Formats: sequence, C-alpha cells, structure tokens
Amino acid sequence: MASKIVLALVFVFDLIAFGLAVAAEQRRSTATITQDNEDDYNYCTYDSDISTGFGVGAFLLFMASQVIIMVASQCFCCGKALRPVGSRTWAILLFIICWVFFTIGEISLLAGSVTNAYHTKYRTIFGGNNLPSCEEVRKGVFGAGAAFIFLNCIVSELYYVFFSKAKESFQPYGGEAAVGMGTYR
Repeated sequence: MASKIVLALVFVFDLIAFGLAVAAEQRRSTATITQDNEDDYNYCTYDSDISTGFGVGAFLLFMASQVIIMVASQCFCCGKALRPVGSRTWAILLFIICWVFFTIGEISLLAGSVTNAYHTKYRTIFGGNNLPSCEEVRKGVFGAGAAFIFLNCIVSELYYVFFSKAKESFQPYGGEAAVGMGTYR
C-alpha cells in the first residue's frame, strides 16, 4: 500500500507550487517607456519584481515534491526487484512521463524567473524618436510551468501507487539459488 503521508505531502507541495506559478503568471513584470528629465533619451522602467520570487518558490517546491516521490520509491532503480505484472509496466511508463513533465515544468519556471529577474533597467537609445525595446516575460511561461506542475502531480502520484503495488506483490523465490547437487555413490 502506498504511504498516504507521502501522497499527501507531495500533493500539498504541488498545490502550493501550482498556486505560486499561477501568481507569478498574474504578476509578471511590465515595462513602461520613460523619458529622462532633459528629453535626451528614453529608458525602460519596470514595476515590481515579485513574480521572480513566486517563480523561484514554485521551482523549489516542485523540485521538493519530485525528490520526495523519488526517495520514497527509491528512484525506481534501487531496492528489491518488482514483480513482472501490469503494475510494474504502469510504474515504468508513469516514471518516464513523470520525469518528462518535471523537466519541462522546471525549465519553464526557471526560464520565466530568470527572464523576469534579468531586466536592464536603463536601455538607452540616443537620438531620434526611436523607442527602446523593453524585454518582458512572454505571457504563458509561468502558466506552462503551472500546467506541468498539475500534470506531474497526477502522474507522479499514480506512479507511486503503481510502484507500491508492484513492490508489495513481489514474491521472492524461496528455494536454493544454485543447482542442488547430492553426493554421488
């Protein structure tokens, strides 16, 4: 039987990470073009940088939930063998899908946080009426991270349940491992 404490802890971590990723999407930094006092040049002014903190928090909690699942299941490669049944097949498939979703989600959260934090406060263009290009995080980057957190939450918990089912149903061979040889008379 899968540990209910592990499932609950992973669900809570993923739920908080999902909420932080959605909050980061809603509070993305926006830029406005500002002129200096002498009207010589224009520069970009960014509003609050709170979405970077939300994105990093979601990144860390999402990573913590994945670590908890992998430690609880011994990362599928350590520990005793699993019984070759349907549960093991599902566990292998869900293990691979879980890592794919985790990788895409972490990359989305990290890319959004880094891009949001890397603002050039004053990008200068001299002369003319040319306006500076103010870089912002694309809409949906943190949203993609939130979607993959949600998908990974479902898949990782199913993986852990199937892994536990396959692990508990394993019956090791009780006999002698070698070929039995008697004395020859």
